Amino acid sequence: MKDKTIHFPPKRVTDLVELKRSGSDVACELSFEVLPVDFSHRDNPFQAYIFLCRYAVMVDGEAFMFRKCYARGCPHNLCPHVSQAVMIANRYLYRDYHRMREIGIEVEEKRFTLQEMLTKFDTRPEETEPVLTIHDYINIAREGHGVAVEVDTEFVSAVEHFDHTINRQTFLNGYFTIETLGKTGHYQRCLGCYPTETEKTEKPLAIVVANQRLSDLYLDFDEAGITYKAQFFEYGP
Repeated sequence: MKDKTIHFPPKRVTDLVELKRSGSDVACELSFEVLPVDFSHRDNPFQAYIFLCRYAVMVDGEAFMFRKCYARGCPHNLCPHVSQAVMIANRYLYRDYHRMREIGIEVEEKRFTLQEMLTKFDTRPEETEPVLTIHDYINIAREGHGVAVEVDTEFVSAVEHFDHTINRQTFLNGYFTIETLGKTGHYQRCLGCYPTETEKTEKPLAIVVANQRLSDLYLDFDEAGITYKAQFFEYGP
């Protein structure tokens, strides 16, 4: 059974779905950004692009906003290629559209596009295999194939570059190493984030949200018969 905890103010699409299910009037408008971000991964700096969606939400006439990172792409092998990240982001975006549409939340169904960036970075070899999402591997397991997943979690420091300003942000990333069908796959997912300068107040809730997203995945793993060892984010000092 999925976690039905509702955060208020809402922090997840799941919160919007559960608020609507509980009888609230819920409406939202989405806006998209593809931001260049300087990451520091285990002391190895690199630049990538995050596919960010801002949810401007009205719940019973009261306004809120939260953001969700749908994918991360870069022109090297530290994360999916930028062109692949566009497809990953839109797949997860349409999953959220489906969830909201089913419960009766009306939203204009836009999508991420890259255009000039695709031309600039689309230099990967044509034979490169498409990147599978974690839900592709869950479906492989549901078809009866053996799937084993190793999970790792990490807090990643980053600097987001907006027009005329920068924003220091900490991302809560999940790393999944998957063994199935005689192959090893790798998948990354942003499970939460918070402004680094307000870590003391924002980090605890970001951890709760990220761990609930992990819990939802682990429930899917259990249902599909995937072998794994659950890992969660810890508060630390």
